[in-house]
Amino acid sequence: MSVRFGYGTNGFANHRLEDALTVVADLGYEGVALTLDHQHLDPFGPDLARRIDALAARLERLGLAVVIETGARYLLDPWHKHAPTLLDDEPALRLDFLRRAVRVGADLGAEAVSFWAGIRPAEIAPEAAWDRLVRGCDEVVGVADAAGVRLGFEPEPGMLVQTIDDWFELRDRLGAPDAFGLTLDIGHCRCIEPLPVADCVTKAGPHLVNVQIDDMRRDVHEHLEFGAGEVAFPAALGALADTGYDGLTAVELPRHSHAAPEVARASLDFLREALAASRAAGGPAEAKEARP
Repeated sequence: MSVRFGYGTNGFANHRLEDALTVVADLGYEGVALTLDHQHLDPFGPDLARRIDALAARLERLGLAVVIETGARYLLDPWHKHAPTLLDDEPALRLDFLRRAVRVGADLGAEAVSFWAGIRPAEIAPEAAWDRLVRGCDEVVGVADAAGVRLGFEPEPGMLVQTIDDWFELRDRLGAPDAFGLTLDIGHCRCIEPLPVADCVTKAGPHLVNVQIDDMRRDVHEHLEFGAGEVAFPAALGALADTGYDGLTAVELPRHSHAAPEVARASLDFLREALAASRAAGGPAEAKEARP
């Protein structure tokens, strides 16, 4: 099965959304991971329904699929990055945002809506934090289920849920609802997971609804351009193709907006070569040492 590459709009922070979409489509990407933010479809701004209709029409004209990302840094609090989260004393604004994201996803026909746990506040005991997370996720799952939207929950280094095993625990605590899937960041696997990246992809495969891709080094949570880190991409992409996952695999380079068109072009060239290398090697096991 072929891997479908997309690009994250958080890597086009200096572009108007319509311009970013045009560049992504012209380069040959098949979709976008749309981070709802001040400049890119602000879900709290005026005339949201009209803006969603216009965006849906533009995506259709450009032939781009879409997933919704909710990792905007200061959308909810101008002073504190990513605050509030589902783990905070007052998570209402985060829950409101996630409900809006689900509605946007439903209206756009998004393949998934992605979100994460947040960092556990130091004053909150681990089990209490888990209880808060489960309550919040249960509410979001109910909204998504009613809207017919798939959720992709992302393990994030440093957050309460930071590994694939943590995701399995959260899913079990929620009762394994159908709407609750997994967002996997390929770079995070190299950063924090004990298994090789390709094995992480295989382990996550049956539950994937959204994939992000970037390079990374062991124990350093920094999204790097491809080739600047330690991920063996032919093996990772070979494993991804073998899972049967048919959703978007979107480049996640949020700190590269200063050179977005050039980085996006180079990223797609690299990923296409890595995928071809995997096919030439005969699969992920043979591609472990292959380099594009």
